[in-house]
Amino acid sequence: MSAPNWQKSSYCAEGNNCLNLAATPDHTIRIRESETPHAVVTTTQSQLASLVNAIKNGALTQEA
Repeated sequence: MSAPNWQKSSYCAEGNNCLNLAATPDHTIRIRESETPHAVVTTTQSQLASLVNAIKNGALTQEA
């Protein structure tokens, strides 16, 4: 399998604290933070869409 083609988030400012995504031939999506590129989360398009929608809708809140 070839190396993933990592794409930087369009919301990322200059620097080294960015979210990177890569689509793979097996139709999964890889997610990593640029500060820890060795830690990769693998998900599907529908699971990622559900997470993004939950965040946008405020369904996920941060506990104090």
